Amino acid sequence: MPKYLIQAAYTAEGLKGLAKDKASGRKAAVHAAMKAVKGKIDSMYFSFGADDVFLVVDAPDNIAVASLSLTAGATGLVNIRVTALLTVEEIDQALALPIKYRAPGA
Repeated sequence: MPKYLIQAAYTAEGLKGLAKDKASGRKAAVHAAMKAVKGKIDSMYFSFGADDVFLVVDAPDNIAVASLSLTAGATGLVNIRVTALLTVEEIDQALALPIKYRAPGA
């Protein structure tokens, strides 16, 4: 199953919700959301800095993760960035594909 890195930053109102729900409550909510799209949490960490939460999740496809991201983002309480993660083997497969490409100006 594909893996994705999700980075999230709470708004001020989102942080109030975190304080009310506690971190364990947010993890349970994310777990339920991932289950709804047939995915699962691989790891979840809270941090301080530009982002408040880092997750690595397994999801069936981009559509499932886009659905989760759009739904959470639409609340206005969290800003989300999603990055598809590729394995070493997937990159080796990509490098093995015969692509004809001309660099700009070449």
